[in-house]
Amino acid sequence: MTKKLMYLLGIIITILVGTYFFITCCTCCGFATTDSNTVTDTNEEVQTPIEPKATAYPFSLKGNGFEFDSNDNFNFKSSEFAYQEPLSENVNKGVVAIQQYIDKDPKNAVTITGYYTAEEENKSAYPNLGIARANTIKNYVVASGVPSSKLNISGQLMNSMVPKDSIYIGPVAYDAVIAEDNTAQMDALYLKIKSNPLVLHFKTGQAAINLTAEQRQKIADISTYLDKVEGAMCNVVGHTDNTGDRTTNIGLGLKRAEFAKEYLTNNGISPSKINTSSKGPDEPIATNDTEEGKAQNRRTVITLK
Repeated sequence: MTKKLMYLLGIIITILVGTYFFITCCTCCGFATTDSNTVTDTNEEVQTPIEPKATAYPFSLKGNGFEFDSNDNFNFKSSEFAYQEPLSENVNKGVVAIQQYIDKDPKNAVTITGYYTAEEENKSAYPNLGIARANTIKNYVVASGVPSSKLNISGQLMNSMVPKDSIYIGPVAYDAVIAEDNTAQMDALYLKIKSNPLVLHFKTGQAAINLTAEQRQKIADISTYLDKVEGAMCNVVGHTDNTGDRTTNIGLGLKRAEFAKEYLTNNGISPSKINTSSKGPDEPIATNDTEEGKAQNRRTVITLK
């Protein structure tokens, strides 16, 4: 064997031995080689996303020596203000507890606070979905015999809520409070509503009413006044432009008023508190000589009696 051949053989043996020790060493140290001769950490763990646990809020009412607790509560589907049915027996026991607390002392009242998240869509007529949810529960409690004047409603943003299968478990709280004389407040609210009523412009047959933030607040104000003042009524009056004969327009205005009433009723205002009527073309607020003026005259006005 020539020296040149022995030299080449030595180089080959050196490469083979080096490769063996490199692979063995990397394996012991927690690394492995890849087909592209890169080094990968074999101890690196793949992190599996952890599903957040669904939140749940109890039906709890405590105060003035009264206490009620239940794990069951009203539940709501995401972006909805109508509670899920059927209701459990414990929820109805909670409603009875509200009545018992209010009957205990003439000064007792309850504030119902609905929770909502920023990700939910507000499909209601109220400023936020929490108020709409609280209003729905309030109506259920009132149906059991509790005076609406003893129930307050509010909404609270609660982004920490996590739904279970798209349903929020008990997104509502109940606070035992002492009722205060709100006569002055209601008088001021009456003047506010009467001086700046809610005006809707839409066509008969329209499937939905899109409200601005200001209009939503007006509906909330009207709903509050109807709840707090005994015998209070809401007037919904339809108006038209002067196109066509008066008799037809009177009927058209009434259809618009009835459509608005149905919308208010679907959002929790009792139909027994809503009067509808039509003025037809008799009370224009703009000229009927232009299309813009006619559009302003085709309106429905919602205010207090």
